[in-house]
Parts: sequence; C-alpha cells; structure tokens
Amino acid sequence: MIFALLFFPASASPAEGGGAGAAEPQRLSARGKGELRAILAAGRLETLQWPQFGDYKAEIGEFYQSEGYTLNWVRKSRPTAKARVVIRRLQAADNEGLLAQDYDSPLWADRLAKLELPGSRASESQLIRFDLALTVCAMRYILDLRLGRINPQPFHSTFDFEPDIHGPSDFLRKRVMSAEDVAAAFSALEPPFPSYRRLVKAVQRYKELALRDDGEQLPASRIPIKPGNRYSGVPRLTRLLRLLGDLPRQAASPPELYAGPLVKAVKRFQRRHGLAPDGLLGEQTLRQLNTPMAQRLRQLQLTLERWRWLPHRFSRPPIIVNIPEFRLYAGDTPAQKVVVGMAFKHETPVFASLLTEVVFRPPWNVPMSIQLNELVQEIEKNSSYLKDHDLEVTNGGGSIVSSGTVSTAVLKQLQKGRLYLRQRPGPKNSLGLVKFLMPNAYSVYLHGTPSRRGFGVPRRDLSHSCIRVKDPGGLAAWVLRDRPEWTAQRIQAAMAGTETVTVKLTEPIPVLIQYGTAAVEEDGEVHFFADIYSRDAAEAEAFEQRARLAVVQ
Repeated sequence: MIFALLFFPASASPAEGGGAGAAEPQRLSARGKGELRAILAAGRLETLQWPQFGDYKAEIGEFYQSEGYTLNWVRKSRPTAKARVVIRRLQAADNEGLLAQDYDSPLWADRLAKLELPGSRASESQLIRFDLALTVCAMRYILDLRLGRINPQPFHSTFDFEPDIHGPSDFLRKRVMSAEDVAAAFSALEPPFPSYRRLVKAVQRYKELALRDDGEQLPASRIPIKPGNRYSGVPRLTRLLRLLGDLPRQAASPPELYAGPLVKAVKRFQRRHGLAPDGLLGEQTLRQLNTPMAQRLRQLQLTLERWRWLPHRFSRPPIIVNIPEFRLYAGDTPAQKVVVGMAFKHETPVFASLLTEVVFRPPWNVPMSIQLNELVQEIEKNSSYLKDHDLEVTNGGGSIVSSGTVSTAVLKQLQKGRLYLRQRPGPKNSLGLVKFLMPNAYSVYLHGTPSRRGFGVPRRDLSHSCIRVKDPGGLAAWVLRDRPEWTAQRIQAAMAGTETVTVKLTEPIPVLIQYGTAAVEEDGEVHFFADIYSRDAAEAEAFEQRARLAVVQ
C-alpha cells in the first residue's frame, strides 16, 4: 500500500486523562531498543499469524520512533487496559464483515496468559513481541476498516479516497490509544452511511442463523409447486422461513401441504430476494431458498467491503445507485426503480462522479457502437426508420444531412462511421425528457426513457450501460431543490415544452454507482439480490485468497 494516498480523519489532541499516556511508558533497555529496531527493519515478526508486515513497515517504524522506542501497550510489564479493549475489538472483527483471524484472534488469549503468569515476569523480548504484534494487528484492522480488505482496482472500481491530513500511525497513536471510547474512535473510520450500520447488524444476525440452520436442502420439482399442492419439503420450508423471520412463529400449516401462511411467507421471502412475489415454488425460488446461510453471510461481507471503498465525505448528500438492487437513492426522497446495463454485454461500471447539469428535452447523439452494430441494420431493412424514430443523419459539424429516406451513399457513410445519427428531443427520444450529466470516463449518465416496460420486471439489466430512472421529473426536483425558481410546475413545463433547456447546478451533487448484492431496510428487513455481473464470485475469491496467503507466509 502507498500510505501517501491513504489518509484518515484528522486527529484530536490526545486525551491524557484516560488514555495509555496517563501512566509512565514502558521503557526499553539499549539492548531492547536494538531488538525492536531490528524487527522493524526486517518487517517480519515470527510470532504473528502473518509474520510479514513489510507493507506497514514505515508507518509502524514511525509509530515507535515518535515515542522514543518505548512500548505502547504494556505498563509495568503487564498489558494495559487499553490493550485489552483493542484486543477484544480485534477478536470481534467478524461482526463487522471482516475476518478476525486477520488480526491474530486465535492467539491473543495465550499471549495475554503468558504475560500474566502468577509469580513470574515476562522477559523484555516477550514484551516487545507482544507490543509489536498488537500494533501490527491494530494497524491492519484500521486500514481494513477504512479501506477494505481487498484492493478494489482489479474489480473495475474507480473510487478515489479523499485526502485528509493524517496517516494510520498518527490515528492509532492519537485517536485510539488516547481514546476514552475506543469503539467511537474506530467508528470514525467507517463509512458514514446508515445503510452500512444496518448491514453490520445483519452480519451479526446471519452469523447466528448460520450456526442455527441445519442446512437441509428443499426437494427439487420439475414443475412449480402451487398454493394448495402437496410438497414433501413443507417441514423444512416451515423451519427455514421461521428461522429467517418470514413466517411468524405461531403460524401453522398442514403437514406436506403448501398453503395458508406458508404461501404468504414465501411471497415475503421472494420480495426480499428480488423475485416476483407470485408464491410459486419454482426453480429460481427454490434456488434462493436452498442458498446456504454461509453464502448469505459472504454476500453481506462483500457488500460491506464495497461500502468501505466509497468516498466518505461529501459536500452535499449523494445520489446512490445500487446496480444489483436496480434502485436509486437520493436524500430522503423515496427510492426509485432504475434500469442498468445488460450483464456481460453492456455492464454499468462502478464509479463516483459529480452531477453538474440537468438537461430537459435532450437530443440523443447515438453512440457509434450502437449506430454500427444495431441501427444501420434497421435502416437497411426499413426505409422509413429515421422518420419513425425521430432520427436524423448529421455530419461532423452537427449539420443535418438527412431526416427522411436514406440514400445508398449516405448509408455507406453511416456504415463507415463518417456520418452520425442523432435523435431529436421529444417523447420518442431514448433519453426520455430529462438527462442528468455527470462527467466520467465511461460516458454513462442518468436519464429518463420513453419505455416503461422495463420497470415492471424484477430483473432490470436492460440498457446499454447508462441508467434509466423511473421518475426523472421527481429526481430533477430533488437535484434542483436549492433553485427555488425551478418549481415542480416549471420542471413539468420544461419537460412538456419544445426547446432543449440546460440547467447548470450551483453546486455539483456527488453520485455513487455501486454494487452490493445485499441491503437492509430501515426496519431491519434484509434483502438479497442476484449477482448479475458475477462480481461476488470474483471478489469472494480475493477475499479468501488473502486468508490463504497468510497460511503460507
């Protein structure tokens, strides 16, 4: 990691009252200082579960150098109260979607016991290794909590971490070791989204569910099980839905008969898993019901990981689009449905941008890929295609070459990409009546659409990578809320008018396009979504690979 690019919240002044600095630091002999410096120079501590700490060597070296090579977590040859609090935090890291084993969770009980044997005093070497092990593990935890366990760049995430003014060693020294409330100090590192905190609670719940569930698989069926049908999987289905909270405890169903409250519970389960709530036990529903709790837990962990990749500070409340959920969130307005890019063909990228302009009744300059791969063939087959779809042919300067029947010569120029297609503003325009510009390397933006059919299906990856919003007028009203002249009536008039109108925002609005296959509603209801771009599969491998690498160090 390059620490020059990884920064943390500004440090408060050390609170001397209850922090580690309240007692005389554990000083080392000249020999002990030499031993500590030698370990720091090597970047390797054999007593760690992951002995190598070279990526953190400079930061950890600065951490000890700033304190004159004294020990931070030991006083009078015993672990400090703060050391115990931090160790408990590391041991509970699984509750936050991290892996406690990354921070030596299996080893701390023995380390503490060896330093506290009655009638004995730990050697200086033992104290050095204990102190350094806790510093390394705390540093790893801080970085993982702030930035995530795995590097997002290989997975096409282009979020940039905003520059604060202090590095992780400074944060550890001034914000953790001096903290009256260690939990609050660490919370400053976490994403500032309520959705993130709800996901953390869901991780803890699904950890318990994974322990309690018997994992029995529901029997497959060649045809969907309908309400009123007999089904041998009813006992297991009942246990599972009660465990998940979809079926009330007191609800009862006849043995082997799929009916009554059980059908209602299945519909609730289907809604929570991005399926049409038809109450049928078909292939997709059974697949979701048979998904192991461990896999659900991994979905939650990976979603938390991706939240950590997001920028943490915003000048204004951001617009957030969650691709697998097919939903857009803007402030306190109701979430609205969106259509995103088609899986495997035109995937919507994950990125952060700033919304800078709203365009009412926009024209659509047809991307060359769509012109060459799709529309030219349609024009060849239908001589009135331009007229039917409000299209016109333009030259490089934007002047109209044709808006009616296309000649053979013009068609050839279109096929070669020397002329261009543009769709006139209006009800037929593929961008609908509102376009939201947000500069990015992918030419992706938010826009309306003349087609409403896509919003009526559960799975909505149907676009060429841009994001269609169901209620562009409502989103425009929220985006322009600090422009009082842009009333709801004026917005509707602009959408129904005859001219293209561009409104530049006084202050840009952050936009986050993210990917999470789990989400938690305000009432605690947990939702899971299909991994439409297969990102969970790839990132889960990276998540596991880090643990495997630790074993071979």
